[in-house]
Amino acid sequence: MWPRAKTRVERRRVFYIPGYDPYPPRRYRELYRTESAKQAGISGYAIQQKALQGDTGWKVRADIEGERTLSRVDVLVWHDLVKSSMSGTVGATYLNLVRTAWLYLSTGVFRRLSWLAKGPVIAALYPIAMLLLQLFLATVIAGVAGSAVAFAITRGGEAVLALMGRTVPLWLGVTVGAAAFWGVFLPALVTGLRWFRAHDDKTYAYDLRNDYAYTASERGAYPAEIEARLHEFRHRIEAALREDIDEVLVVGHSSGAHLAVSVIADIIRLRRVPDRGPALSLLTLGQVIPMVSFLPKARRLRRDLRLLSTSEEITWVDVSAPGDGCSFALSDPVAVSGVAPSKGKQWPLILSAAFSKTLSPELQKSLKWRFFRLHFQYLCAFDRPGDYDYFKITAGPRTLGARFRGRRPSASRIDVPASRFTSIVR
Repeated sequence: MWPRAKTRVERRRVFYIPGYDPYPPRRYRELYRTESAKQAGISGYAIQQKALQGDTGWKVRADIEGERTLSRVDVLVWHDLVKSSMSGTVGATYLNLVRTAWLYLSTGVFRRLSWLAKGPVIAALYPIAMLLLQLFLATVIAGVAGSAVAFAITRGGEAVLALMGRTVPLWLGVTVGAAAFWGVFLPALVTGLRWFRAHDDKTYAYDLRNDYAYTASERGAYPAEIEARLHEFRHRIEAALREDIDEVLVVGHSSGAHLAVSVIADIIRLRRVPDRGPALSLLTLGQVIPMVSFLPKARRLRRDLRLLSTSEEITWVDVSAPGDGCSFALSDPVAVSGVAPSKGKQWPLILSAAFSKTLSPELQKSLKWRFFRLHFQYLCAFDRPGDYDYFKITAGPRTLGARFRGRRPSASRIDVPASRFTSIVR
């Protein structure tokens, strides 16, 4: 059953929840501006953008499918929490690396996630391998430097004393050599590790490690600061639901997808969706929900997934693509988390962005090894667009439900329960 009577949109509110990203909202504003212009040129519609005061949102005027619409897009920010979680020392990074890896391995979550998709599991293992490689290289370089200095000092001392007709006692030579070695080795090791961290924009090892460590910091439960931020998000969305508009669309990308699920679930649980208000729509893009929902204490998220799966107040469409190695492509987050009800499930509608068809061979080739750019393709222009068009969804004249009404889910979707932990908060 597709909910709510409204199908046409003249005015819309869009709330975008980004993934684990330390960058401010203007990054997404500029991405929307440049990519919407590209898509408009390719698809033959008109779209204009105007920044709003406060730097967290923008207005969009569009003439799409012969109709004019006005949309306001707001970024629901949590980049400050992301930045704070990234501020630890190098030593803390390696300690958290061990803790996070142990949690996923000891609980069997890594193995079960690999049943769904290899890409995101490899992405999770990548920072472990890269950070260990960096530690190895820094250790080797520091060891060589320390050994060279210790050798030079001890041999130099022996030569000087030999000229004076004296010999160096063994204990003294060992003590001086060891002091010289460690006096160089430890600072060189720390300097090397700090150098690697300063150049993480080339490897993304620290960013990915921080992402997975933050997700697993409470073994799947939301940290207190995230719960507080979700509370703020909920109030902003509820206020929009009371406005005289046609649709409230919440978009969650990457790690923002499970936050979007929980905030919408809270709104429905508290019965804050007006009977005669705007259509409430949820669009999740490139989601990594199983990375959280499979963890032992993710009871809150599993409860939220179960609630939304049968909700008549929303339309929930989940879009991903097998070409995106950083997402659990075409995995039904409700079903694979083992919380699908025995009957009555209708959400999410699993759709493929089909990069192999919607991107030209030339564009695919240019993006082949740019994994993170592919992970953001859902927010960008397609040069061979299909049914999925981010800008038609966020600025076009139809609600999300009307746009995809009658669509069947992707035949390649994965809907087999795979999580070991399925308990929920009641």
